Amino acid sequence: MNNDKVIGILNDLIEACRDGQNGFREAAENATSPDLKNFFSDASLERARFIGELQQQVRTLGGDPENTGSTAGALHRTWIKVKGTLTGKDDESILNEAERGEDSAVEAYEEALQTGLPSPCRTMLENQYREVKQAHDRVKRMRDARSATASGN
Repeated sequence: MNNDKVIGILNDLIEACRDGQNGFREAAENATSPDLKNFFSDASLERARFIGELQQQVRTLGGDPENTGSTAGALHRTWIKVKGTLTGKDDESILNEAERGEDSAVEAYEEALQTGLPSPCRTMLENQYREVKQAHDRVKRMRDARSATASGN
């Protein structure tokens, strides 16, 4: 696979991670539960670390790293803001939207890993993917637990 294609894939993941970083930051600001605020803040910092790793890899390949989030990500962040305002910053609603955002991140990594990336890139992405998947699964578990509590189960 040529460098330009690899750089394009990495830049797409930079966008996805920036969307996640910003989305998690918005979620932390809107969540009412201290444990959720902490989790979302930590997840935002983790995505910032991923962005740094991806940007370094793009530079190593001779490219220019992506500096903006995607349009879909901007819509996602706006949705969290609106949803938080409309529902009185309901943690379950924020978790629902965070899971949707994480579904997108998991999908972006899975698509990238299906390409013929060179070994150093692939190893980095596999490690990041594991952490993205863990964050996704944790959001889902927290959402399910809050949903069960709310419904009295």
